Amino acid sequence: MPVSRRRFLGSAAAVPGALAAASIAAEGHAQEVLQSLPTAPTAAAPPLEIIALNRMAYGPRPGDADRVRTLGHSAFVDEQLDPNDAADTDCNARLAAARLRIQYGSGASAVDEMRPLRTVVDNWSLAQLWPLASNSQDAERTRPLNEVRAAAWIRATYSSWQLREVLVEFWHNHFNVDATIDSRISATWPLYDRIMRQHWGGNFRAMLEDVARSVAMQFYLDNAFSRDGPANENYARELFELHTLGAPHYLNALYNRWRDVPGALSGNPEGYIDQDVYEAARAFTGWTIAYGQNLTNTIKAPNTGNCLYYNAWHDDAQKRVLATEFEPNQPELADGRRVLDLVASHPGTARYICTKLCQRLVSDDPPATLVQTAVDVWNANQSAPDQIKRTVRAILLAPEFAATWGGKVKRPFEVVVSFLRATGAEFTPNSSLFGQVNEMGYRMFAWPPPTGHPDDAPYWLSTNVMLRRWNILLALLGGQLGATFQLQAQTPGGQTSRQIVNYWVERLLGRAVPDATAQRLADFMRQSQSADAPPAGSDIAVRLDNLVALIGMTPEFQER
Repeated sequence: MPVSRRRFLGSAAAVPGALAAASIAAEGHAQEVLQSLPTAPTAAAPPLEIIALNRMAYGPRPGDADRVRTLGHSAFVDEQLDPNDAADTDCNARLAAARLRIQYGSGASAVDEMRPLRTVVDNWSLAQLWPLASNSQDAERTRPLNEVRAAAWIRATYSSWQLREVLVEFWHNHFNVDATIDSRISATWPLYDRIMRQHWGGNFRAMLEDVARSVAMQFYLDNAFSRDGPANENYARELFELHTLGAPHYLNALYNRWRDVPGALSGNPEGYIDQDVYEAARAFTGWTIAYGQNLTNTIKAPNTGNCLYYNAWHDDAQKRVLATEFEPNQPELADGRRVLDLVASHPGTARYICTKLCQRLVSDDPPATLVQTAVDVWNANQSAPDQIKRTVRAILLAPEFAATWGGKVKRPFEVVVSFLRATGAEFTPNSSLFGQVNEMGYRMFAWPPPTGHPDDAPYWLSTNVMLRRWNILLALLGGQLGATFQLQAQTPGGQTSRQIVNYWVERLLGRAVPDATAQRLADFMRQSQSADAPPAGSDIAVRLDNLVALIGMTPEFQER
């Protein structure tokens, strides 16, 4: 169901003084416009190219809608599924030119410099990154994490390959790791990001193992410390509950013996129970990272950060996972890989992952027919190297994709990036912007629980979050967060206030707003003059900035 305008404006308007607390209160008439915008349902759905650019991209840049309309939806989908990095010249140049401040220390040893994103641009190896984990300066230990953050902002804003950026963010959220909890994770974060970038459209089973063996996941969910007697269950539990079958297939409330699970006696259990988690945890004992730990009283692991299998830590006895018997004394890594095979191929995983993909790309409550279409393609391509791409293509070309506009609310990262793209802004990533978006509830690479950020509307529509969503657009236009705008230069000359409103509504939204909204926006732009005459006065630039911000605050911009 589309997100109603009342859900956007009602909560803030109901709090006394809430809107007055916003930055826009400095422009009294702009505040009046915002408060008086209609609370009826939102405007009609936009054309397909606008839907596509808001769902499989972070919103259109100038000229994008015309290009996609000319190219055609199917051709645009196929183009996005086959990115050519060499052709992404503008984004590549921006990554190479980007600088992010690093500052620490005092006196003669102080460091204060604008440093390039070298760990990202130069693809630093594990051997280069690992020593940073033990650096005495916190700023150096977290520098690779911040460089990946900066690169994510640049790519989302400027890359031609938008679908890849959307799906990289999706997989980061799916395999969520809070990179701030351990310096070994933050220092090697570019490697975890590369896993998402390598596998964003590839084979899920291959991605699953690379995640399982990564420094990030091994330390985040404690499998690096797991050994026989007893095994640490953290990774195994999240593997089932969050990474593969999902909570809908957790059947422990109904069954506490594996043989009682429907389908188990034929080797096809419908879901999993705690016994499966315990047994899987045993299968992953001995999977660790070489971080210089004592393996025995006399043997010490090297301190390299490489994935290490230590057989003496492994429980090599017989196991049973998802009604499948594991013989004892298997070769190294074999037990864990068998678990990954079982969970990756389970029908519950197909439904869980495909539902999440449909929720991300289409709607909080995707049509059952669309989910089934995705499940069928996923299952038919279990071994295909492009299993995920084929599934995503089926979702994006399904009729339901264009018939469900308004089923999503943009998260704060999407709001800011889509605003930067629509306005043609020049943008430099910076810690102030990172902090502002973090305060809006979007904690990039730092969401504490393994669940990842919520991907449905309620979390993102609280009064506090909505006020911050509005305020951040004004802060951007005010030059406080590393962005510069040339709105007057982009506005065609000689236009009336009404025409200026129509121009920027089309730029940001790709379709008209309700008449009452358009009238109030025109009233704001014209001030005391006629809406059908060019605006006059010394504050035109300020009014134009606030007009564009107001359009960005409308439900039509905030939904997708």
